[in-house]
Amino acid sequence: MENNWRAALHNLGCKVNAYETEKMQRMLEESGFAVVPFTEAADVYVINTCSVTAVADKKSRQMIHRARRRNPGAVVIAAGCYVQREDVTPESLDCDLIIGNDEKHRLAELAAGMLDHKRKILEKELSQNSGLPEEQEAFWDQEACRQIHRHDINSQDEAYEELYDSAADGGQGQQSERTRAFVKIQDGCNQFCTYCIIPYVRGRTRSRRADNVIAEIQTLVGQGYKEVVLTGIHLSSYADGDAGLIDLCERIDRQTGLKRLRISSLEPRIVTEDFVRRLSALPSVCPHFHLSLQSGSDTVIARMNRKYTTGEFAAGVGLLRQYFDNPAITTDVIAGFPGESEEEFAEGQAFLESMQFYEMHVFPYSRRKGTSAADMDGQLPNRIRQERARKLITLARQMSKTYRASWKGRQTEVLFEESETRNGKQIWSGFSREYVRVTVASDQNLANQIATVVYDG
Repeated sequence: MENNWRAALHNLGCKVNAYETEKMQRMLEESGFAVVPFTEAADVYVINTCSVTAVADKKSRQMIHRARRRNPGAVVIAAGCYVQREDVTPESLDCDLIIGNDEKHRLAELAAGMLDHKRKILEKELSQNSGLPEEQEAFWDQEACRQIHRHDINSQDEAYEELYDSAADGGQGQQSERTRAFVKIQDGCNQFCTYCIIPYVRGRTRSRRADNVIAEIQTLVGQGYKEVVLTGIHLSSYADGDAGLIDLCERIDRQTGLKRLRISSLEPRIVTEDFVRRLSALPSVCPHFHLSLQSGSDTVIARMNRKYTTGEFAAGVGLLRQYFDNPAITTDVIAGFPGESEEEFAEGQAFLESMQFYEMHVFPYSRRKGTSAADMDGQLPNRIRQERARKLITLARQMSKTYRASWKGRQTEVLFEESETRNGKQIWSGFSREYVRVTVASDQNLANQIATVVYDG
């Protein structure tokens, strides 16, 4: 299909959103749209929004308004988590079309339909008025044309929205880089942590068919990708019939020819000895594990409704270090959760230090309307939340430096990605299997090549 329409997309938020934005771009291209950078004039702007924090909400609104300013006559489409909320409307955002989660597969159809409708309106105005001032054309009766396409996704029977079409793929590259690809295998969450809005905007947990995952990874390997990152909203809940996440990993390792398989995030409860033993037997699996913790205090964890203890978390980390050689362990932490006392914060900080993480992503608590934590007593002032976050960020930097130093002088396998010239030398950079950045000087073309080097820090 061919048309003269130009589309621009902007992604906000997590790797799941990034994967979905890639697929939405492909849908538009398959429908004849020319995709241009978001900074350029376009007929359609698509903003894939995020709602994980209040800051993410604000950024989503800002990008929608930026698109409207860039071309007032364009069709502005807001998709994803922020616009899944019922209180968000096209009028409140000054956008033309809202597409909720699980409706993204209709993007090209809906965008084309709205553009056709706009064209017919303008043609009618031109025929009746024998000319249309430019400023009128820019505002093509937007209020009358605005649409919402979203539904209640909070059902256990909700099906997984498949955005990958192997028949339409045709062997063409789908992702923006050729070394590492993200593959979404799961959506939704049943955990209902007290601080989190995501189950309400992403719905209940649902999983992709394993055969479809395998097919996409096989295609990516055929396109030259060396590494795939499995991603999802609550990856540990993945299930295709009786097969769980570990079964899928075994199939990927056995059937796709993939060199590197990385798992984006795990819940502590899935890290059993059987899980880790089976995982460690897979040559493609990278020893880089993100275990979401959120707090190092058991009483805070309980108020968060996280359903594990620091003892269970530590046991999981111990198993990973037992079965893998110096694995990289990373985590998320929320600072200043409601009611967090000085004693709880100090307890949590001591536990985090004892774990010696490679990386720790620290966030000051963000109060989210609609979550039970938002109504808890003991809401801490922003000053205290920010101060505690700064302390944990300092600790995170110290631990990261210590972990990277543990590799100094050791051989490590690196997937090289890009190069730059420094002082007349070509410097290549890439990541080890543990996701430690490594640089080497080489006149050879190392792009998308795996090589073993000595890490010198």
